[in-house]
Amino acid sequence: MLLLSLTWYEMISVSLANGEPAITASIMAPSDLHIVKHEFGVILSWNSNITEEMETYYVKYILIYKFNTAKEITERLGEKEKMIRLGLHSGFHAKVKTQLFSKETEDIIKESNWTEFTYKAPPVYIQNLSCIIYNISHLNCTWDIKTEAPEDAQYFLSYRHSREEFQCQLYLTNTKNKNIGCHMKEVYFNHANKIRFNITVKELSNSSENRSYYKKFTPQSLEKLNPPINVSVSLENRSVKINWKPPPTIGSAKKNCFTYQVKITDLKPVDVSEEEYVHPVHDPAKQYVVQVRAKKITCISNKIWSEWSEPVFINDEYKDNKMNTWKLLILILFPSMIFTGGLLIFLCRRYKCIDPIRTPIPHPSDRIRIWLASDAALCQQEYGLVPQIPDMLFISDLSTPVTELCFNTSEVNMHAEIILVPLEKNQHKGINY
Repeated sequence: MLLLSLTWYEMISVSLANGEPAITASIMAPSDLHIVKHEFGVILSWNSNITEEMETYYVKYILIYKFNTAKEITERLGEKEKMIRLGLHSGFHAKVKTQLFSKETEDIIKESNWTEFTYKAPPVYIQNLSCIIYNISHLNCTWDIKTEAPEDAQYFLSYRHSREEFQCQLYLTNTKNKNIGCHMKEVYFNHANKIRFNITVKELSNSSENRSYYKKFTPQSLEKLNPPINVSVSLENRSVKINWKPPPTIGSAKKNCFTYQVKITDLKPVDVSEEEYVHPVHDPAKQYVVQVRAKKITCISNKIWSEWSEPVFINDEYKDNKMNTWKLLILILFPSMIFTGGLLIFLCRRYKCIDPIRTPIPHPSDRIRIWLASDAALCQQEYGLVPQIPDMLFISDLSTPVTELCFNTSEVNMHAEIILVPLEKNQHKGINY
């Protein structure tokens, strides 16, 4: 109590010293918080409950609001209202209080308690809006559609930059023919002005219920740089010096804006802040490949790396020597192979190496045919049968009576093949073929 009394005494003393009347009554917290819809958000306003006694002081309002799980935003306002842009958020939580400041010293004289307010916006049907600028003048945006979105809704993108409105040139669609992305080219950005992307949701069944969502970006934060240019290498005392130039950009091109990574063969990329890098080459006979990429982190925070530059070879003369060696070997071996092949063909023709392969297989002699014909006549005369020649007849034992080769004529239905098997010495001496 003693401390509180001292505090009030000091406040009264300061007020009297400054010629300002002391405030004995407490300040009421703001009341009657209400929402009025705006094109891209809402206007939050309240009743300050300021009395005439308090009008001799500066009156300020501390407003703190938060979207979903995002960080809190704190603002000090002189008016009793604030336009809050919802963007892709479905609502927010806010609290506001009143503060009185001395006009002379600008010290806080008194402040009220907090008044809290929660606003739940209509459902948001899109999420994960992402945009990227590349090749200086190309723009790509994509977004996802929530499962609870109406079946007959369609989505349209535009963006506002430097007080001009631009409509999407080419939409990307999904399997349900819903717009989920936009591609634009020949567009240019002033890095000092923010881009506001708007997505309008139109329902075919309810044309009057169009909803718009927006999100703001700084152009440089969306830019994917091109690879560094003019990458060159030079060998100095068994070390390699790599130089390059920064890529063109829509924003500031100062040297301190860029950061780089240098990749040599399979080594881990090295972060570099300058436009050169020196690397020791331990094996002059080995070939190395150098690539560089860039992004901005100093002038503006950008998480997007450029693509790697075209590869540049170190010790390229070693590579050329290897290629020349292979070419020399091919030039020597190819004529030798042609000469060797030609010599083999000449020798084969000279000594008829292929003739044994091309010699035809001899047919049975006329004596064999006559003998078989006489056997056929004998079978027909004695038995009224026609000899059936088996599919494979091995004439190796001619002591077999010819009549054993006779079969029923109804079973004769195909030609026979005869294979001659050489007889052993002194076997069947009386037979002539």
